[in-house]
Amino acid sequence: MKDNLKTLIDYVLIGVAGFLPIALVFQIILYVEHLLRDFVLLVHGRYENPLVTVALFIVAIALLAYFGKLLKHDRAHVLYYLEGLIQRIPIIGTIYRVIKKLIQQFFTTQEAQVREIVYVEYPKDGMWVPAYVTNRINDSYILYIPTSPNPTSGFTVMVHKSKIVKSAMNIGEVSSFVISVGVDYARPNEVQTLYK
Repeated sequence: MKDNLKTLIDYVLIGVAGFLPIALVFQIILYVEHLLRDFVLLVHGRYENPLVTVALFIVAIALLAYFGKLLKHDRAHVLYYLEGLIQRIPIIGTIYRVIKKLIQQFFTTQEAQVREIVYVEYPKDGMWVPAYVTNRINDSYILYIPTSPNPTSGFTVMVHKSKIVKSAMNIGEVSSFVISVGVDYARPNEVQTLYK
């Protein structure tokens, strides 16, 4: 009886672990759909046609693509005007600048250093963690060390280049490693270089 209960609990936990990512994706889709439906109800009144939601998704994607094209060709003058207004507001301007820099570090193609992943001994010697290189100042690296299972929280540290070991992981691989609490490790062969 005890073994059957343990087996049942194991199956339930495995089922939860397998179903949770799918459920989260559906929750995100439902949340976006709810926001769009509320917007449509606010503007056009009540509707029962699901094609309106699909049309709104298509229009939103087209607008974002057009906006991206304007940004790429440095012609998004409305955005530049809005940025100027936002940056004049004391606290909101600072928050905006920080968020913009963070987003640019992960999406820009101009600076390869922000796409670099390294290992650093943290919080003490002998304990290695992956980190994103966010900046370099002379021989020092500024690193963002994400925490598991939520990579959006973590620590920012500054270390000398002699204290890091470079990794072949990309941002997606290290994010998957952190979110999966180490279960999904794309480069297990790198462990040997850390403990030699």
